[in-house]
Amino acid sequence: MSERKVLNKYFPPDFDPDLIPRRSGPRNSQQVVRLMAPFSMQVRCNTCGEYIYKGKKFNARKETVDGEDYYGIKIFRFYIKCTLCSAEITFKTDPKNTDYAAEHGASRNFEPWREEKAVEEEDRLAKLEEEENNPMKALENRTIDSKREMDRLDALQDMRARNARNERLAHSVDLLATLEKEELETEEDVRTRQEEEEDEKIVQAVFSKVTLPGSATSLTVKRKADGEEPGLSSLLSDSTRSVITSNMAETYVRKKKKTLGIKIKKS
Repeated sequence: MSERKVLNKYFPPDFDPDLIPRRSGPRNSQQVVRLMAPFSMQVRCNTCGEYIYKGKKFNARKETVDGEDYYGIKIFRFYIKCTLCSAEITFKTDPKNTDYAAEHGASRNFEPWREEKAVEEEDRLAKLEEEENNPMKALENRTIDSKREMDRLDALQDMRARNARNERLAHSVDLLATLEKEELETEEDVRTRQEEEEDEKIVQAVFSKVTLPGSATSLTVKRKADGEEPGLSSLLSDSTRSVITSNMAETYVRKKKKTLGIKIKKS
């Protein structure tokens, strides 16, 4: 499939570029370019005072400014028209400040940051000129700069010390909170163990002696330390076990006779 736009052209073997006629034209001809307004400007003409904001698109004419450059960098001039009255406006590039400068037909809106920058630059140049003419002033300025630098270092050191102190304090607070939590947990464990011991004492006091119904004999219940849970018969003495066995046998015999219809003699 062939390309829609052919970028490579065919040159025959007998092609001679010297035979191509040169186009004659002015040395500094203007070119039509598409650009956006580089800054907000206020058009002042006889018919309107329209504002053209930054980013407005125009079909402009571009040319190179003759006799002006900045360290070999060319300066270009642009021609646009007012959007309301079609008055011609020109502005050119400013390589020194990496900006654009309004030249004719418009004035740039006030921008406070640009004024501050210009004032700072003027102060710096005046200071350098004064130091060149007055060595004592240069020494005084260097002393002031050194003092200002020392003050900044002291402030930075104080800030670091404050941050370190706050960090240690935060660690101390966390440690105290952990210790308090452990102490509360310890107190709660001690209280729980004491309550369990008291409950165990109450249980031992209540169930240490068991009185069987129908018998005046009291039994001492002994608790096994380890192993399986003891049965009831293992906790009784021999005499009590024999009494319980005889009573259970008599009860069984009575139920059996009642079932068989045998009369039971009353003792």
